[in-house]
Amino acid sequence: MHKLKELKIWNKAIDVCLAVYKATGTFPKEEIYGLTSQLRRAAVSVPSNIAEGAGRNTDGEFAQFLGIATGSAYELQTQVVIFEKLNLMTGQHAEKVLHDIDELLKMTYSFKQKIKSKTNKS
Repeated sequence: MHKLKELKIWNKAIDVCLAVYKATGTFPKEEIYGLTSQLRRAAVSVPSNIAEGAGRNTDGEFAQFLGIATGSAYELQTQVVIFEKLNLMTGQHAEKVLHDIDELLKMTYSFKQKIKSKTNKS
């Protein structure tokens, strides 16, 4: 098991999630159960899957959940682009969130590779 609060990828994912929540706070109220909800669920899914993987018994299981978190991050990235194109999220804010998601994806990929190589050496 890993120390969750010490994982840089988990902390970065939490930061991205908070940024999404702040951004969606200004969305039209009629979107609260549609687009806003979908974007927030994707944002919460990323750190949640990292957390679940960190709590698993083996590094192989952790790597599997990192893969799920990566998929959720790509889903989130796609949704942010759509929201920007719908003018629901400002270009500047969307670019910041997209940049942070890119950083998170790179960090997650690197960490997953590290875990896999450690697992293969065992």
